[in-house]
Amino acid sequence: MKNFAFIFARGGSKRIKNKNLQKIKNKTLLEITINQAKKINKIHKIFLSTDSKKIASSIKNENIEIIMRPKFLAKDNSSEWHSWQHAIKQVKKKYDFEKFICLPVTSPLRATKDILNCINKLDDKNDMVITIQKTERNPWFNMVKTKNKNFFEVVNFSREFVDIRQKAPIVYDMTTVCYVTRPDYVLKNRSIFSGKVGAVIIPQNRALDIDTNFDLKVARLLY
Repeated sequence: MKNFAFIFARGGSKRIKNKNLQKIKNKTLLEITINQAKKINKIHKIFLSTDSKKIASSIKNENIEIIMRPKFLAKDNSSEWHSWQHAIKQVKKKYDFEKFICLPVTSPLRATKDILNCINKLDDKNDMVITIQKTERNPWFNMVKTKNKNFFEVVNFSREFVDIRQKAPIVYDMTTVCYVTRPDYVLKNRSIFSGKVGAVIIPQNRALDIDTNFDLKVARLLY
């Protein structure tokens, strides 16, 4: 069984300039992710999808196959799912493979076992495996939305009055630690949740997703 890892790193990040090339302990976030993938013996090839020549040239000595992504798939409002489809189509021109493993660059604190658990979790009972963490906020208890201009209300209402967190339905935050699925599932569907989705729970200290400069500072402290 061939398992291919895909890393998606566009050049036009807004909140953190050159986010994918930011460094932690003298390694860029991209290099950290590549090194994590290389430690997994169940991953047989690694691909980088990017629209940036700068990003592509930064790993020229890493023995990674590069997929140049069209600019229209690398905008702020571009769908990541469409980038997945593009990368899979390009790779399938040369190779057949069974499992698609996406390792976002923004989760440098992931552990090797997190990736392996996701790979092993994908079986004939599910179509996609995502990673999740226990949430600090609950839409039935302490998350609110605007009711009108001046007032707010809880996001979700329950028939049973929820006055303590323990009464609220259990919910989780999706993380960007790892995604695993089959290439045909991505090509034939429109989103992660088009089929049966399984999950691996990641502890909070390994689930950080770098989206802001504050997140980057935290990652540097914890790494």
